[in-house]
Amino acid sequence: MIGIISIVNKLINSGHQRTVKAKKNIVVSLLIKGLNILIGFIQFPIALEYVGSSRYGIWLIIGSLIGWIGFFDIGLGNGLRNKFAEALAKGDKKSARVYVSTTYAILSLIMLAVMAIFFVVSRYIDWYKVFNASTDINENLSTLVYVVFGSFALQFVLKMITTILVADQKPALRDVIMLSGKIINLAVLLVLVNTTTGSLLNLGILYSITPTLALIFASIYFYSKDYKQYIPSIKFIDFKYARDLMNLGMKFFVLQIAVLVLYSTDNMIITQLYDPSQVTVYNIAFKYFSVVTMGSQIILAPFWSAATEAYFMNELLWIKKINRKLLLIWGITILVVIVMVLSSNFVYKIWIGDSVTVPMKLSISFGIYVVVYLYSSIFTTFINSTGKLKISIYSAVFNVISNIPLSIIFATSFNLGISGVILATALSNLITGIIRTIQFEKIVNNTAKGIWAK
Repeated sequence: MIGIISIVNKLINSGHQRTVKAKKNIVVSLLIKGLNILIGFIQFPIALEYVGSSRYGIWLIIGSLIGWIGFFDIGLGNGLRNKFAEALAKGDKKSARVYVSTTYAILSLIMLAVMAIFFVVSRYIDWYKVFNASTDINENLSTLVYVVFGSFALQFVLKMITTILVADQKPALRDVIMLSGKIINLAVLLVLVNTTTGSLLNLGILYSITPTLALIFASIYFYSKDYKQYIPSIKFIDFKYARDLMNLGMKFFVLQIAVLVLYSTDNMIITQLYDPSQVTVYNIAFKYFSVVTMGSQIILAPFWSAATEAYFMNELLWIKKINRKLLLIWGITILVVIVMVLSSNFVYKIWIGDSVTVPMKLSISFGIYVVVYLYSSIFTTFINSTGKLKISIYSAVFNVISNIPLSIIFATSFNLGISGVILATALSNLITGIIRTIQFEKIVNNTAKGIWAK
């Protein structure tokens, strides 16, 4: 055991300082994310049994719709991530604080405007029709949406502390914040299940408030200690810096909208073609295979900001070396996905029981999607780190235009059902992955010209 620990320690602490920092974050994040995933798997059947399949399907759709609002940051989160990392790489602490303060100010103004519009418009929306919900579901959906949106509005601004942590190549600390919220969430959920009858409103309040509280305490802690020199301040708000944030942010915004259409609309397509219970079936498979995608995010997260630093220091050989290692990990992951597909029915039965049946066809479709998604994510991470997003924007617009009709065609005309929805998304990711592979090769070999270098 001592020998194994020694070997692991040597592997983690060998290589470039930037690589060592990334590896340490990956190891810690794997442990924390593992607990996050475990808690999520425990929560899912408890919440499903608490409110039932149809009500839980509605909750998933609400989550998707609220996710739409998250993109009103017009890419400022990712813009701050790149600009903060760039400022740190140059040792410019003043600019880093100005970027932080200005981002907080802009996001607060945006969210106040969005909240005002939302609360006026929502009064005229029949939420039962939006969710295709049966009138037998005795829930005040309007109140639920208001509660969820109000909490999300706070998270919209508060989550910038996690952006700063990731930009400083400390994604593991972001995961600690998420884990603390999940632990509180599970504890309160168990109390609800044992003391109240199934209520979608209770579930919505719980799932909305706990992450908000976690972000509030995290902001107070980090801005009073590690990031005291970067704490947002009115004195450091400078809207001249907003141009840099907005120019880069708007590019990320278009890409975020593409991601929104590719993923968040899946639930809406399914509930309109079929019913909310099928959204639950779809999301059981999604959550099962998200174990792999979360693992990918853990590994890739430290390399975004690290690649930004390496790119601006012209250390392209480091980027090439890391990319080769990530592709090797991707190859190993394919075997993991195959095992997950083959064992999916067994896992579903233990995890969910007989309350919901997930077709093998859907599991296979998700397996294909995950393999394609992981490949594309490797190159997407490095392209995003450089800020050269123009060609990514064009490909994203193509995906936006094609994904919804393709999902409907695959689901209905090809008789693939809800499996067709995720296969359409996999096809969109494949196209994106090919394009970004070509651009990556051009950038790291200094042959990128024209649109490939913008």
